[in-house]
Amino acid sequence: MSSATPTSPATSGASPTDASRPLTARERVRSEVTGEILTAARRQLADEGAAALSLRAIARELGMSSSAIYRYFPSRDELLTQLIVEAYESVGRAAQQAQAATRGQSTADQLRAVWRAVRSWALAHPHEYALIFGSPVPGYRAPAATIAPATMVPWVLLEIVSGAVGQPPAPPQDPSPELLATALSPLRSDVPTSVVDDPTLLISLTSWATLFGAISFELFGHTHNVIAEDQRARSAVFDAQIDLMLFLLGVPSGTGSPGQTSTT
Repeated sequence: MSSATPTSPATSGASPTDASRPLTARERVRSEVTGEILTAARRQLADEGAAALSLRAIARELGMSSSAIYRYFPSRDELLTQLIVEAYESVGRAAQQAQAATRGQSTADQLRAVWRAVRSWALAHPHEYALIFGSPVPGYRAPAATIAPATMVPWVLLEIVSGAVGQPPAPPQDPSPELLATALSPLRSDVPTSVVDDPTLLISLTSWATLFGAISFELFGHTHNVIAEDQRARSAVFDAQIDLMLFLLGVPSGTGSPGQTSTT
């Protein structure tokens, strides 16, 4: 595997914001009202789902006129975008914090911590998780502003995997190097081969897909009558999936044991 550490395009070269300037009274009011709108929107997500999100209904709930709320969010899609960006950033921060807390530990222990943190976030925020990883909202087309937040978790996984020692076993039907390179070419503007080679990048993508596949199966009810509803039992299965994925990816097992389950 490549030993270089990739740098997320979401954070590299970002210019610092002017945090020293105090907000004006108008800016404080706008920030507070925006927060109230987003809180009401999240309640609507929980009660009715993203497809039913309505600016007019939120305005009625908050005692605002329809014209007033459109000064904050000109359309339903702009409100949806803000909710999506904040959800991606929230789960991304959870992954980043888990990575930071285990920095210097084995690759396996870092991956375990990140996987558990992302699952814990999903269980605590099921409606936000469904918004970003569930069915697409009819008629909504995500703008470019959602791309960088959406890459936060994958970049954490890639940073960890790229520092792993060893080489994964070849898959049963190993794609040709040329075909694999072509398949991964859309990522190469942000992740050059000089930083991360194709097999390492494939491992990261597989970890990402498996992580959210396992969480989605659990959160969206696909494991009902398959895995016991008891949360300790579900956590034990999730941890077993982590260890199985580490084994299949050829990641050294680290210090964690298969029987050491998360408490969520």
